[in-house]
Amino acid sequence: MADTRIAANPSQASAHARVEGETLVVALEGDWRADNARRLAAGVDAALRERSGRGARFDLSAVRELDTVGAWLLVKAARDIEAEGRPAEFAGASEPHARLIAQIGATPPRAAANPRRTPFYLAPFEAFGRTIVSTWTDLVDSQAMQGRILSAFGSALMMRGRLRPPAFVNQFDLIVLRAVPIVVLISVVVGAIITQQSILQLRNFGAQIYVVDLGAILMFREVGLLLAAIMIAGRSGSAITAELGSMRMREEIDALNVMGIDPYQALVLPRMLALVFGLPLLTFIGSLAGLIGTAIVARYYGDIPFDVFLDRLQNTLNLQTLMVGMVKAPVMGFVIGLIAVNEGFKVEGSAESLGAHTTASVVKAIFMVIVADGLFAVFFAAIGF
Repeated sequence: MADTRIAANPSQASAHARVEGETLVVALEGDWRADNARRLAAGVDAALRERSGRGARFDLSAVRELDTVGAWLLVKAARDIEAEGRPAEFAGASEPHARLIAQIGATPPRAAANPRRTPFYLAPFEAFGRTIVSTWTDLVDSQAMQGRILSAFGSALMMRGRLRPPAFVNQFDLIVLRAVPIVVLISVVVGAIITQQSILQLRNFGAQIYVVDLGAILMFREVGLLLAAIMIAGRSGSAITAELGSMRMREEIDALNVMGIDPYQALVLPRMLALVFGLPLLTFIGSLAGLIGTAIVARYYGDIPFDVFLDRLQNTLNLQTLMVGMVKAPVMGFVIGLIAVNEGFKVEGSAESLGAHTTASVVKAIFMVIVADGLFAVFFAAIGF
């Protein structure tokens, strides 16, 4: 039987194989540590390559150092031999080495992954089923999180928990005030586009003056809110998910729990309040900006003077039209925050998970904003509001 050594440095580790009767004796020498794991594995494999159905005994009397990796390699080799119905044992190990080998040997081996392959004709149904289950899980998790948020808010109102006004002011600045320029810009552009297309069609009937009514109602009831909510979902919803997800990855949320600080009161509640109270303000500002774009295009494309525009606007707008958007805005803000927080707390310990949940937060928030706006539209039409 060949004498097998690890070629890199014979003084570090070696494996000698010899036959004693029906047993293959593998004498180990040197340091069996993780820093030369590849060479150790190659040495053990070479020593056992020609065992010809014999059992094995690993002699560790000359081993100086043995760490977890070295012990695992030896236990794995012994298990491979026993899997063939042959005995395998360890001999000559010092007490610390014997305890380490016994502890690793007591750990059951992990079952090999055997992924189930779905037939191609069943793949669409499997994907649909997984989507349904995931949607139901998200719904249940969102309801549980909604309860935690409302509980934290109730505790703050009853003076049983801290409200943290500085955190609220900081989040209001980040989420609302710094979003004003982009909301104003996009509202002006969209208002101008809607007005230009409306004038183009109404001119055929000589009714371009009604573009004022159309622009005012659309901006205050639907478009102003949708633009502000979508911008906040993409801008602030993703930021909230990324912030909470990063804190989950660095175990900062666990640290807050250990210190006795409720993460929902310290982290979630200020962001939710900023969204709920800030989105109506952004909606109002965006609607006014959209009317500015409407007035500019109506003046230079529809030949409607500003004084005529303002007079028509005064006759068109009423408190009911204004309140429709203001009533929907807090609900939209709460939905965006709930989805962002839920996705943030679902982040696991990898950058891939953080990116996936941040993307999911934006997509789900925008989708739910549009769905909620449609439900509100049906409800307000049913009650004549």
